[in-house]
Amino acid sequence: MSTPRRHRVSMADVAAAAGVSAQTVSRVSNHHPGVTEPTRQRVLAAMKDLGYRPNAAARALKSGSFRTIGVVMFDVVSTGNNSVLAAVNDAVSERGFTTALLTPRSRTRACLSSAFERLDELSVDGAVLMLEVSPDDPGFTVPDYDNLVIVDSTLGGSRAVVDTDQEGGAHSAVEHLLDLGHATVHHVTGPASSYSAQRRCAAWRAALTEAGRPVPQEVRGDWTPASGYAAGRELLRDPSCTAVFCANDEMAVGLLRAAAEAGRRVPEELSVVGFDDIPLVTYLPVPLTTVHQDFAEMGRVAVDRLMRIIATGEADPGARLVGTRLVRRASTAPPVGP
Repeated sequence: MSTPRRHRVSMADVAAAAGVSAQTVSRVSNHHPGVTEPTRQRVLAAMKDLGYRPNAAARALKSGSFRTIGVVMFDVVSTGNNSVLAAVNDAVSERGFTTALLTPRSRTRACLSSAFERLDELSVDGAVLMLEVSPDDPGFTVPDYDNLVIVDSTLGGSRAVVDTDQEGGAHSAVEHLLDLGHATVHHVTGPASSYSAQRRCAAWRAALTEAGRPVPQEVRGDWTPASGYAAGRELLRDPSCTAVFCANDEMAVGLLRAAAEAGRRVPEELSVVGFDDIPLVTYLPVPLTTVHQDFAEMGRVAVDRLMRIIATGEADPGARLVGTRLVRRASTAPPVGP
């Protein structure tokens, strides 16, 4: 025997219980100012008693807003992307909106276009695109989308972009190591396709060049501790290597493991700096000096900017950078003399 379907409480039910018209219930539901406070309280009490929930779709059609923000990202695994996604979701929720996440299979024009078509079907109010890597095909373009903010991209000249100050953060890491007295700084870079890795590597090279120091060949990693470990084993074959800047903390953790196995004491014989300032690095046997990247602020700035675009209807192109800061811990020190 089937269970009887529960009656959905309607606006008319609330109106009858509160002794007002359905129009008054609608005004209270939509925060219309033209209702006296005693009447508003009576209607709200009836809504609570009856368990009334306004019809979201009907309200959206009336207001022209579905109170939903789309997020499109290709990689949901990396620490940085996960952290920014969490911050975007928090900022969206604070405004009473929900988040619709789409993850295209590949970085191609067709996959990205399909994702934005899906956003249109979902009737989102705007979108945040995490475009942290180079495209897989030469014909890749970002679709024309009225309400859009891009995070971590090179499109700041023509689109609304929010990014970390990658160059400033990397420069501060290299400058710190040089100020300690190291002759030069080696670098474990991220994937060649990553815009962040490209910027951090370019800033590392520029900082050494500006200081008149030799520029060693960078060692390629892929953001993982395993790649940092492999890079460390390669770099530490050279006894003159006394300082390493890793493009993220996870690779720095792998490099620290390689240093321990090679008998290179940190920081006495090897100084290491990371980038991100993930919680883990505070609790390492040798806490890691690193560049703090404010993922929460990136998410907030991206959502604030998107909400202004939605409210004004203006495109607002240009890049907004979120600052970084060097956090000094125990993994860096002046090099030991001969």
